[in-house]
Parts: sequence; structure tokens; C-alpha cells
Amino acid sequence: MRILYLPTGWTLLLCFAVWMVINLSVVIICLFLPVRVFNPRAFFFRSHPFERDGQIYEKVFKVKRWKHLLPDGGGLWKERGYKKRHLEDLSEENLERFLLESCRAELTHWLALSFFWVFGFFLSAPATGLMLIIALLGNLPCIIPQRYNRPRVLRLLERTRSRQHCANTPVS
Repeated sequence: MRILYLPTGWTLLLCFAVWMVINLSVVIICLFLPVRVFNPRAFFFRSHPFERDGQIYEKVFKVKRWKHLLPDGGGLWKERGYKKRHLEDLSEENLERFLLESCRAELTHWLALSFFWVFGFFLSAPATGLMLIIALLGNLPCIIPQRYNRPRVLRLLERTRSRQHCANTPVS
């Protein structure tokens, strides 16, 4: 329900400012949420049957072809950030951290996407619909690689754990 009417120039400026505030606020909130929120095995983050362990994202969206083009915001936040572009350290600890940060990234983008409705306070209904499209176009390409990579990294983590278990089992 539109309650604020501004000239076009001010409305455009307000749109840019509101998107910045929404995105920065969501990032800061997600950076300070407790780690237990980002459980990759929780219902929200785990791979569901229709996703076929992330394979649907390669089959439908060809994610491997374009995911390298996405920015990695994890490196912007010093000690709280984590770069997810390349997984070079395959230690159990690093794989767990990757999974946690993958969940954090996904939640951040879902939350940013969910606030498109705020624009309804100062835009017409069709323009608010356009903000939904912009939110989808800006966030879904960042969500898809998280949903694609997480099952693969979970399998890698399980293989790493089983190898370590076998190596630590005494031979009789």
C-alpha cells in the first residue's frame, strides 16, 4: 500500500538507498547470528529430493558455466568473512567452515530477497513487482551455487571423515 509519494528522481534515489540499507542490514545480521543457525543438515539448508543433491542446478541452470562470474562477498568482512570461490583446503575443519558459510550466504540472499515488499510503501504495485523481479535476478544467482555446492561438499566431508576413521582404526 503506497503511502509516500515523491517526485520520480527522489523515488529512484530512495530505491537505491533502500536496497543498500536492506542488503547491508541483512549481511550484518547474518554475520552476527549464532553459528548453530547455519546447520547444513537443517531442513532449510539441506538438499531436498527435487534438487537431486544439487544436480538440478546444473541440469536446469548450467550453474558450473557461470558461478565463477559471481562476486564473493565473504572476503569483505575481515575475520568474520570467508571466501568461498575456491576450496583449496580440504581439511575437515575447512569443509565444515565452508558449509557453515554456504548456509550463511544462502540465508543472507533469501532475507535480502524477502524484503522487496518494502518498496510498496513508496512505489506503485507494478513498480513493486519490478522490485521483486530485480530482487530475484540479484539474489537467485547467488543462492543457486550454494544449493549446488553444499551437497557436493557434504559428500566430500563424509569421505574425508571415513578416510580418517579408517586411518585411525588399529589393525589387529
